[in-house]
Amino acid sequence: MNIPYRTRRRLNMIGTVALALFLVFIIVWFCWVIWIERYVVYTDDKATLDLNISANDIIGEVAVPPEAGGTGITIYYNEGANAIETSNELKALDGYFIDSDDLTNSLEGLWNKLKPLASGTPIMIDMKGGYGSFYYTSHLEDAILSQSVEVSKVDDLVSDMNAKGFYTIARISAFRDYNYGLNHVSNGLYMLSKAGLWADESGYYWLDPTNLSVQNWISSIINELKAMGFKEVVLTDFRFPTSEKYIFKGDKTAALVECAQKLAENTASDGFTLSFCVNDASFTLPEGRTRMYLENVDASSVGAKAAQASVEDTQVRLVFVAETNDTRYSDYSVLRPISVAEVMEAQKAEAAARQELSNTGNNDASAATAPEATAPTGAVG
Repeated sequence: MNIPYRTRRRLNMIGTVALALFLVFIIVWFCWVIWIERYVVYTDDKATLDLNISANDIIGEVAVPPEAGGTGITIYYNEGANAIETSNELKALDGYFIDSDDLTNSLEGLWNKLKPLASGTPIMIDMKGGYGSFYYTSHLEDAILSQSVEVSKVDDLVSDMNAKGFYTIARISAFRDYNYGLNHVSNGLYMLSKAGLWADESGYYWLDPTNLSVQNWISSIINELKAMGFKEVVLTDFRFPTSEKYIFKGDKTAALVECAQKLAENTASDGFTLSFCVNDASFTLPEGRTRMYLENVDASSVGAKAAQASVEDTQVRLVFVAETNDTRYSDYSVLRPISVAEVMEAQKAEAAARQELSNTGNNDASAATAPEATAPTGAVG
């Protein structure tokens, strides 16, 4: 079929215009996608579009997902119904703690303060802080060692403490963990704008207690410390941050209780104790060998706090982390700064001497007032 010349020219013109419009559409669409990308928020479940995000919401260092090729998540299983061992009775604590500031000073001087203490003395030592840095040589894949602490010397210090026979307690930050949050964005608490992870006033990220990867991460640290010889591990920062600027849907208290139970199941073994440093003394601890730790409690409020505690046998399972040698803490388990150890041990020795002297005096008085024995009276003849 022959198409007239004018018709062919008209069709060519229409085709050229259509092609030009198509190219313009492609260019505009491409530019729009590039522009709109900043408003796309990715979560574990889906990707959503939030045009209310402001560029001012994205401040500081932006957390990025880890590189592909990791080893995946370690899954822990409770080894039977009796995996949480309760047969070994817990004892009251009366000892000292070593914080991260102590670890930045001379560790040789620190050991000199520890050496005079008796075997069995409870000693708590910081092993991982809120920044997420490890103060010991961890072999976990995601562990980042501290640059401000000589971790190899901390390893030696822990070894010496175990050899001395101290009751060693490791303290680690649970949900306040900048390093892990930075490398595992989906495991943290998001800003309300969903632009990235929420950070506290110190710039630290907080982890989601309901996240399985978070629970397994903390369990891995606890089990590694247990393998190093620690008799007890205390999880500090075991709470939600006090802010309304992050996203969490659900009952926060129930989430913490459930997470605590899961961690206890993941790490339970004969003779090992898992403890939780909490803000609320009414917090429900998991069953088994567990304790509650309370910090920043004034000595005048010790009795009131103990009355609020949900634990039974508060003299043993309620531990006050005190900053002074005030004796009002001594009705309960207590850990004090290692800096007051010399004074406290001298006070204990003096009190023991007075008690022994008092006991000796009482025994002498009892002997002096005892009735004399009399001979039996014979029959009168």
